[in-house]
Amino acid sequence: MKHTQWILIVGINALFASAGWAQTSEDVFNRGNELYRAANYQNAAKEYEQIIKQGYTSAELYYNLGNAYYRNEQLARAILSYERAAQLHPNDPDITHNLKLVYLKTIDRIEPVPDMFFIQWMRAVGSLISREIVRFLFLLSWVLLFGSLAMMYFILRPDILRVARIIFFVSFVSVVLWAAMLGIQSFQETRQDKAIITAQIVTAKSSPDDKSVDAFVIHEGVKVKLTDVVGGWVKITLVDGKVGWIPADQCERI
Repeated sequence: MKHTQWILIVGINALFASAGWAQTSEDVFNRGNELYRAANYQNAAKEYEQIIKQGYTSAELYYNLGNAYYRNEQLARAILSYERAAQLHPNDPDITHNLKLVYLKTIDRIEPVPDMFFIQWMRAVGSLISREIVRFLFLLSWVLLFGSLAMMYFILRPDILRVARIIFFVSFVSVVLWAAMLGIQSFQETRQDKAIITAQIVTAKSSPDDKSVDAFVIHEGVKVKLTDVVGGWVKITLVDGKVGWIPADQCERI
């Protein structure tokens, strides 16, 4: 792990939007950093959590909180904090690095259901390109598409028509590809709630009832999809497709 990245000193104006709370929150944040540097990770985490309870969140704050939990060997809380940081700042290399590292320390190794190669490729590319860039390329492809159509309609010179047809074909394929990528990125942002298992050992049931048949057993740190809620139970789906019910207090939404 990159030791120089354990503590990130962030600008107070970016982290604390309310002027009335800025001084108090700044003190708490700095105190948390000092506690972390003194290897008092448990109390450092408490200081960072205090800031979050006041209503202030940022990728940097969750990143520091994840580091404190990781050093205190609270893997589930560390994963939860890193995942929240990743939601606020996707593709950050330090967050991604630490998240992969802490996942390696979890017990369960659940293989996801493989997607079609085309979807896998689109997701891989989409993770490297921001949504804003994809949207720009999509709009640019639309402009080229209609521009080439206008060229074919108004300019009848054979040499221009050949160029216009090539531009039309390339831009049409680009529109389809960028539209698909935008759809995948939008789906990933709006799909069902995700949660992290926070209990050390969880026995999922086939229905929301303690007396129902056991479905499977998982351990802390597993990332699950929440698909339904009944009373004090939540329905979870694992990346390999397994479905079960667990008490709601055994996981926490990202």
